[in-house]
Amino acid sequence: MKPSLFLSVAGIFVGLAASEAHGSHHAHVKRHGPRKVVQVIETKTAIVTGPQVIVYMDPNGKPISTTTLQNNQSPPTAAPQPNPLPAPAPAPAPAPAPAPAPAPAPAPAPAPPPPAQSNNPPSGGGSVSTGPGFKSGVSYSPYNGDNSCKSAQQVAQDFTKISGYQVIRLYGTDCNQVANVLAATKGSNMKLFLGIFDLAQVQKEADTIAKAMNGDWSRINAISVGNEMVNKGTDPGTVINALGQARGLLKNSGYVGPVVTVDTMMAMVKHPELCKASDFCAINCHAFFDGKTPPEKSGDFVKMWVDKIGKATGKTVVVTETGWPSQGDRNDVAVPSPQNHQAAISSIGGALGENVIYYSAYNDLWKKNFPGSFNAEQYWGILGNAPSA
Repeated sequence: MKPSLFLSVAGIFVGLAASEAHGSHHAHVKRHGPRKVVQVIETKTAIVTGPQVIVYMDPNGKPISTTTLQNNQSPPTAAPQPNPLPAPAPAPAPAPAPAPAPAPAPAPAPAPPPPAQSNNPPSGGGSVSTGPGFKSGVSYSPYNGDNSCKSAQQVAQDFTKISGYQVIRLYGTDCNQVANVLAATKGSNMKLFLGIFDLAQVQKEADTIAKAMNGDWSRINAISVGNEMVNKGTDPGTVINALGQARGLLKNSGYVGPVVTVDTMMAMVKHPELCKASDFCAINCHAFFDGKTPPEKSGDFVKMWVDKIGKATGKTVVVTETGWPSQGDRNDVAVPSPQNHQAAISSIGGALGENVIYYSAYNDLWKKNFPGSFNAEQYWGILGNAPSA
């Protein structure tokens, strides 16, 4: 049976009220003024003036839907089919939930770990003064056989034959050697292990070094203060005081790389405070003077002292002098000769591998023998006589 439909003012408000009761099922309803009632039998619709509302009813006379018509608008030809059962009224809408508390700000990401600290302090000039960690070096002295200073041209000539080393060790600042060697090694990968030789002239020698560097310390590996001073009888406290003075002066000039004192391995064992005052342990270690070590065992001898001092002090050890003479008198089983010189150098290089400075680049013909030198003092040169000799 088709539902009946009629128009009435009451029907309008009933329909509208019913639609509002469904909450979100319908959109906002605009209310209208008084309306005439029109009853539609079967599907016939009476058209009246003014807006009309068609109310669709089920067989029991219960409104099931409405349609609003404007003037001159025809009603639909058929009523919409009713639902089998009226939809139950929805439960009242719950009160709106309170706004959630703002989420806590995310914890800041943990700061990245600090970069690993290098054991080698940075130098001025935007680069790093490597200190320990180089493979090998060689010492150089800028003196002629008559003890006079070599010229810049002679120094440059000597360095035409020196290659394959990462570090050049100098002992002092006289003869303009810092500036001359810097010029002779310019463009190479060699860095300088400079020296302040005279403890009574620390201020003067530090100023000489700073002047030669002119603010660029990038080519400096390390700087020593004194060479075998305690072994020669100087009080360790005097050496340590000079070391501290030099470090302060050099820092004021922009250098913050390693500063050390150099002494024999025996002096370092007896006075570990020398190592502790230095940025690393710097030892001169010669198997030849042991007299019980043949040249082919020189590497084992030197490494034994490196390990011993490193264990005792907890610091890296750099061998700042080692080698074997090619000429002179024998010292028990230690015999100077070109062949033994080569055997010793090969043994040391194989045993250590790094942090070793050989003594010396050329024969030092300006030196004088003394008791205990076995008439070999001038003949430790790796490359024989210097080109400028």
